[in-house]
Formats: sequence, structure tokens, C-alpha cells
Amino acid sequence: MPTQTTPPQTRAERFGDALTSWATKLPKSLRFITPEFVGFAVLGTFTFAIDMAILAALKAWTEWPLPVDVAIGYLCAFGLNYVLNRTVNFKSHAPVGGQMLKFTAITLGDLAFTTIVTTWLNWLGVPFPIARVGAACCVGLFTYVGARFWVFRKEPVQD
Repeated sequence: MPTQTTPPQTRAERFGDALTSWATKLPKSLRFITPEFVGFAVLGTFTFAIDMAILAALKAWTEWPLPVDVAIGYLCAFGLNYVLNRTVNFKSHAPVGGQMLKFTAITLGDLAFTTIVTTWLNWLGVPFPIARVGAACCVGLFTYVGARFWVFRKEPVQD
């Protein structure tokens, strides 16, 4: 009977554990909040802040249309979000190619929705940072479910 050994954790994986370990100590009524969800939310907030900084810089320094600014900020944060979630949060060791394609598909759907909602809310008179935050709140749960159960899903262990 073959035995499986667990490879030592990487620095990124140890950081992810430190970042999310408190979620296992939540009261029973909140146990639906998994460490992976917490990690996804923390990393998503961090990369969203980068996205917003890029968006603000583009709005201040260019005269490009808002949809272009939103798309550039979003796509810049996309790569960082993928790498952080793969290494720190979901601790995936699966081949990158298939995961990247799946994550790209989710991101393109998110980008289209985010750009449309942000532009529409701004057109209605909502300031663009608030419109952008509103759009991000709408896509966050969809993105988590797609990342957790499709992109970074845990494969069954083979004996």
C-alpha cells in the first residue's frame, strides 16, 4: 500500500495559514465562513485596492473613457489576484495552464459585468469610485464560487 507524504509548506502557504487560521475558531453559527473564503476576501480586498489606485491614477492623468480606465485597472489586478490565490490561499500545485484559462474566463465575465455596472452607475450620477465598489461587491461572491469549485478545486487523492 503506497503512502503519501505531504510536501513541506512553502512560505506563501505558511503566510496563507497565518492569515486565515482564525476562521477555524469562529462560533459554530459562523463555521460556513471557511479559511479559504477569508483568504479570498482578504486577497481580493488587497488586489481591489491596487485596482482602485490604478483607476484613480488613470482618471487623474489621462482623458481616456471610464470603461477603458476600469478595464486597465481590473486587468492589472487580475494577474496579481490569480498568483496570490493560487499560492497563498488555495495552495494549488495543479498545472498552471488549465487554471489560468479558467481564471481568465471568470475574470473576463467579471470584467464585462464590472465595466458595464460601473459605467452605468457613473452615468446615473454615482461618483466612479463608489460605482466601482458597488460593482465589485456584486461580482465578489460569483468569483469566489468559481475560483473555489472550478479553478482551484481540490482533486480527489488517488490511492
